[in-house]
Amino acid sequence: MPDSAARRAPMPLAVYVLGLSVFALGTSEFMLSGLLPPIADDMNVSIPQAGLLISAFAIGMVVGAPLLAVATLRLPRRTTLVALISVFGLGQIAGALAPTYEVLFASRVVSALACAGFWAVGAAVAIAMVPVNQRARAMAVMIGGLSVANVLGVPLGAFLGEHLGWRSAFWAVGAASAVALVGVVTRIPHIPLPEKKPELKRELTIYRDRQVWLAIVITALAAGGVFCAFSYLAPLLTDVAGLGSGWVPWILGLFGVGALIGTMIGGRVADAHLFGVLLSGITASTVFLVALALFASGQAAVIALSFLLGLSAFFTAPALNARMFNVAGAAPTLAGATTTAAFNLGNTSGPWLGGTVIDLDFGFASTAWAGAAMTALALAAVGVALRLQRGGGEGGTDGSRSRSHSRLIAKSAAARAGRPAEAGSVPSTGA
Repeated sequence: MPDSAARRAPMPLAVYVLGLSVFALGTSEFMLSGLLPPIADDMNVSIPQAGLLISAFAIGMVVGAPLLAVATLRLPRRTTLVALISVFGLGQIAGALAPTYEVLFASRVVSALACAGFWAVGAAVAIAMVPVNQRARAMAVMIGGLSVANVLGVPLGAFLGEHLGWRSAFWAVGAASAVALVGVVTRIPHIPLPEKKPELKRELTIYRDRQVWLAIVITALAAGGVFCAFSYLAPLLTDVAGLGSGWVPWILGLFGVGALIGTMIGGRVADAHLFGVLLSGITASTVFLVALALFASGQAAVIALSFLLGLSAFFTAPALNARMFNVAGAAPTLAGATTTAAFNLGNTSGPWLGGTVIDLDFGFASTAWAGAAMTALALAAVGVALRLQRGGGEGGTDGSRSRSHSRLIAKSAAARAGRPAEAGSVPSTGA
């Protein structure tokens, strides 16, 4: 009954504010998939070179997540979030004003560093504010911001790029970042620093766990496989399927609708059936990518598969996030940073692999084959993780391990606050 009541309890308002902020972050991260042709034309570079701007953002996320998590480990959470969303917004302005490809590239890296830090700290805050059996739901709210970005932000960016120039999309994200900043300042509570500072050495011990490394591999491959194809969806739609450029924002929006539905479903069931969600979601993504490669010239098929691919990818996302917090929950900030880095390791390698097969003259449809290979490897890694868990590699079920980590975090938080921890207590948002 307590678990059931906890699952029915409403999410704290601050979690929704974080989701709103992620809308701005996610729009910037993924809107280039609909802007590559005009950026390539304006900057006098090839589409694969323009695609490297997606990888640049992802590289910044990979590097920035753990570095900023460590650098801000002892800083107040709200102050950190305010600083990071401010830097992110300034990065969007720099991108809008960029006179050369190199300056635009640099602005993407800077924005990504701020985005990575916000994700890492924000995820730790969201997880800490809810019971262990609401972790996937809390992450689903944050990822929901990403899904709405795909439904509204990315298509709007493509629309602005088509009619007002690609720079207008950067200005729009800068405005959205300002709105997010207001939300963080006014709705994220100020939490005083604990008397005892978090210990980096203790938090780094999570990397001794092979299940943590397996979770990183699974996340990177699952994300990379989908975005290997998604990053080049716009030219695939126009050059292979023969659709007009006016269709691109609508189909990107359809991908986002699938992502939003997938996030809602995955967030509801992942807490109780984490491995079931991972296996079914990644299998579905693999099947849809193979189908996209086979039927890339069919307009109806490409449109339907864009929706289905968004659904399967984001159906899996809450489980991928929750899995990392389950196996690395004793270090929640680094767990959030590691998840962010893992997703963006995939978002780096996926577009890079896609650009490579395009440069080898295999065509835009080949990006789906390459993506399917990555998700198939992710599926194999899930099988290894499940086998280790069933063989006693984790010392119990995923749920029992999660509760154990939750107690560890609660005790640590209580110790830093100078008070005893109650059994089954949920940690505060920390610093």
